[in-house]
Amino acid sequence: MNSANKMKKVFQEIIKLEFVNTFSKNDRIVNGILNAIDENILKKNDPLPSVNSMIKELGFARQTIASAYQELVHKGVVESKNRVGYFVASKNSNQTIKVALVLYAFDTFQETFYENFRKGLGENVQLDIYFHHYNWGSFKSIVEDVSGKYGMYVIASIPDPRTKQLLKSLPTNRVLLVDRYIETEEDYNYIAQEFKESSYRAFEALADKIKKYDQLVFYFRQSSADPQDILSSFNEFVNDFQIDSVIEESYKKGGLEKGKVYFTINNLELFSMLKDAKLKGFELGKDVGFISHNDDIVKEIIFDGITTFSTDFAEMGKEAATWVLSEKAEKVKKIIPTVLIDRNSL
Repeated sequence: MNSANKMKKVFQEIIKLEFVNTFSKNDRIVNGILNAIDENILKKNDPLPSVNSMIKELGFARQTIASAYQELVHKGVVESKNRVGYFVASKNSNQTIKVALVLYAFDTFQETFYENFRKGLGENVQLDIYFHHYNWGSFKSIVEDVSGKYGMYVIASIPDPRTKQLLKSLPTNRVLLVDRYIETEEDYNYIAQEFKESSYRAFEALADKIKKYDQLVFYFRQSSADPQDILSSFNEFVNDFQIDSVIEESYKKGGLEKGKVYFTINNLELFSMLKDAKLKGFELGKDVGFISHNDDIVKEIIFDGITTFSTDFAEMGKEAATWVLSEKAEKVKKIIPTVLIDRNSL
């Protein structure tokens, strides 16, 4: 079928719907395009009629046509290509929305977020997941690549001054920032965790147990993406409670010492220390102590439980899915509380 005949048939599918009394002009365009896809008139990567040709053939207002095309983009059935036009992106006309999920990496806690987010979205939502691994260049490339191709953008962003400008390429009301919230000029939705006050409260609640030990050791990499607010809270806490402490870049295998309590954000580092504790015959909660950030089922089980303070990533995933599926994408600005789980490692 040549291009002219194809466009003619697309217009016919839209015109057919003018007798459906419950359909607005916007509904007629959207459902006419979806019907054309179902009837195999339009195939993946085919162009849609230009806005000007739609105006000429149907007599609809430019805004009505643009709104209908944006609804199809929101569903993920159509994608917009700058200065080129609109194209069929998916043959699944039953798809309700297409979502871009941009995460740091597939750590245990982010996997928990993903599983609950995916389950909450249901079957008729196309979800594409991207990882930037805390790398600004990768993050920039991902955001530029997904812009205009999705109905919703759920993003764990990098706290970098350049992020504010980068996010402006996305429609503000279609963006949900998760995990970490960053201050911007735009009024973005967010479902995130808070680090500074919650970390201090966790340390404060553990102060008596920490004081049983000779020294508190915090492994923190200044060059990493670990939250600076946790470092700030740590420094404030040890100063307020007059606790002997040291901050080191990383744990050296075999370096575990009796009489110290260790705090790390890095799971691999924690597991390396626990392995050394076992090899040296140290008893957790007596010879050495451990505090970890971000809870998961492994930390609940190993060594009779590791003390953690963590936000609820399962809840964050569920609430993010609820927001995505809300018809009007209503405003959400929520901090998921951080909870201290005091187990036997102190």
